[in-house]
Amino acid sequence: MKQEFFEIGQIVNTFGIKGWVKVNPFTDDPERFQELNNVLVVKNKELINMQIEEVKFHKNVILVKFKGIEDINMAEKYKGCYIKIKREDARKLPKDTYFIADLIGMKVYDDEGNLLGTLEDIYNNKIHDIYVVKNDLGKQILLPSTKEVIKEIDIERDRIIVHLIDGLI
Repeated sequence: MKQEFFEIGQIVNTFGIKGWVKVNPFTDDPERFQELNNVLVVKNKELINMQIEEVKFHKNVILVKFKGIEDINMAEKYKGCYIKIKREDARKLPKDTYFIADLIGMKVYDDEGNLLGTLEDIYNNKIHDIYVVKNDLGKQILLPSTKEVIKEIDIERDRIIVHLIDGLI
């Protein structure tokens, strides 16, 4: 089942006294925040629609000014909250690229049909993505996202086929 919303960042702190917040981006392209007018902020398990007034970049974080958040005390209330967008507001992906949220939870098989486990996480090690696969016993397998290893991603059948090269497990 495709996710309706995507997490694109987390409010990690306030910035200054005029209601700005620091956001740790979860997107490959942080400049994406400049294109957004509205986002959903998750506070107490509730989605709050918030309008972005201004976006700035500072070191490794994004500074966001939300409409109606006028001082540090108001901004403080959103510290730790996640920021989401609706799927329809996400950028269209190039061919053969996928949203991580759509891949997490997929079954991972080797090219001989053996179930290796479930895709638990994907992280980037600066060279390429690393797929974290966990089996029923809790053992993790780390697979590099290369054409040599990841052979097929089948969203409709909810599975990923991989080729295990020597030294991976």
